[in-house]
Amino acid sequence: MTTRLSDIADEAGVSVMTVSNVMNGKRARVSPATIEKVLGIAARLGYVPNIPARSLAANSSHIVAALVPVGENNSLLVSPHTVAVVGGMETHLRHHGYHVLLRGIEHEDQVAQTIRGWSLDGVVLVEFPDEQIDRLRVDTVPLVAIDSYSANPRTIGVRSDDHGGGRLAGRRLADAGHRGVLFAGPPYQGMGVVGQRWAGFREACLEAGLDPGGVGSVEVLTSFEDGRRLGLRLRRDHPGVTAVFATADHLAVGIMAGIVEAGGSVPGDVSVIGFDDLDFARYTTPGLTTIAQNMPAKVAEASRIILAEIERGAGAGDREPVALDVHLVERGSVGPPRA
Repeated sequence: MTTRLSDIADEAGVSVMTVSNVMNGKRARVSPATIEKVLGIAARLGYVPNIPARSLAANSSHIVAALVPVGENNSLLVSPHTVAVVGGMETHLRHHGYHVLLRGIEHEDQVAQTIRGWSLDGVVLVEFPDEQIDRLRVDTVPLVAIDSYSANPRTIGVRSDDHGGGRLAGRRLADAGHRGVLFAGPPYQGMGVVGQRWAGFREACLEAGLDPGGVGSVEVLTSFEDGRRLGLRLRRDHPGVTAVFATADHLAVGIMAGIVEAGGSVPGDVSVIGFDDLDFARYTTPGLTTIAQNMPAKVAEASRIILAEIERGAGAGDREPVALDVHLVERGSVGPPRA
């Protein structure tokens, strides 16, 4: 026999609406004791929600999509940053009664297709280039873009203080006495995440008195292996460089590995700073000095905003972007320049 909401309500001595709110994650106006009682009865009676029926009745799928741009036939869970964002977001939304649809996007038109095909309640764009977000013309569901500087009025950006993080890295290397420094990051257009980090880094280095010719940059894809290849050729291609600022921790760790493989040492020959402060940054030898962004707070804020936009039933567009503070975490990968 199928257990109904009314069965739980009768045994708990509350209304069907109260039970519905508890089971759907809308618990702000329900006491903790009632929540515990309803959930206990539901578990004992083996209640299983009829998701399609619930969605039809509420005119809501209770599905939020996390969309990630990928190349054809590539996995979307390569970047540790993506894994951290999606994992944290799923936890937040699950606790509010929502399911997360994880989808790799190979072509821009797949964004609108996914929204229509799955009757989504909201979309979180993860690591999309700003120029792609600028071109999106979606006004049926709220859109939150993580790490975005897009001017698209239909999206709400949630990001870290990338410019400030670049400044912290530049100031740290200049204070250590480095005069030949290199910025390493992926190709970019405009003043998105990478552009902001480069601008802040260069600004701080020049303010510290470094010669503009000693502040270089190199384009490298954000992966351990591409970082390793840069580290291997660093002494040959950039002989005057004594310190590198990489735009991501896994890129920085790859650079460190390549430097060591080529016979150098970190920080004895080259100092390295990363960006993110992901868990593995503390397990390298030496530990990676990095610019820490508050990933849990960023994910929580993105989840909170998408839920608020869904709740109010209006398209995004009248919210200011959210920028979270960053700070420097000292470990062992930065030291004075070699003689």
